[in-house]
Amino acid sequence: MKNQLTAQLFYIAFGFLLGSVMFSRILPRAFLKKDICALSKDKNPGASNVFVHCGIPMGLLCLALDMAKGFVPVFLASRTTDVQRLLFAGVMVAPVLGHALAVFNDLHGGKCIATIFGVLIALLPLTPAGWLLAGLYILFSGIIRVKPNRKCSLLTFTLFGAIAGVMLTRHGKFSIAVGCVVMALLAILKHLVPEAEPLPEEKKAD
Repeated sequence: MKNQLTAQLFYIAFGFLLGSVMFSRILPRAFLKKDICALSKDKNPGASNVFVHCGIPMGLLCLALDMAKGFVPVFLASRTTDVQRLLFAGVMVAPVLGHALAVFNDLHGGKCIATIFGVLIALLPLTPAGWLLAGLYILFSGIIRVKPNRKCSLLTFTLFGAIAGVMLTRHGKFSIAVGCVVMALLAILKHLVPEAEPLPEEKKAD
């Protein structure tokens, strides 16, 4: 019991610190001398802006690393600790919270989407929640097409949190249900802030 507690607390700390490393800002700066937060309208240090301002290869690398932040600690914890313990929800949430808060980036975090997918991919042997989130995104971005992207994400994560929470609880996976609900809430909070408006000087320049 004590070993389980120690191990899960370790993965929570490891996941939070790993999540706080903003690869999507560090790598473009290091290799391309570009600050995507300065270049992008929404100032988001996430992979989507890397694709736009730095190209597909760098975008794919940053996307993979942002997903890996969620995948690695959760994958390791799911295979070495008891996923039924409520503390496992903290293991799931930790890298997402780290990405949202970004303690190594002046508390200027990202919107958590890639990191949440990384967490859910790590849990695919235990739950199809990752397929649920992917399906909702495909539905609202490619079929029904809710725009702008912020509203699409808000709707997607609201439904994901509700459906995953109920579905997983009914199947006796309460800790994973709690983790999914909290991750969804974090994503919703990050997407509630509208995209930054151009500064007056920027409007004049246009």
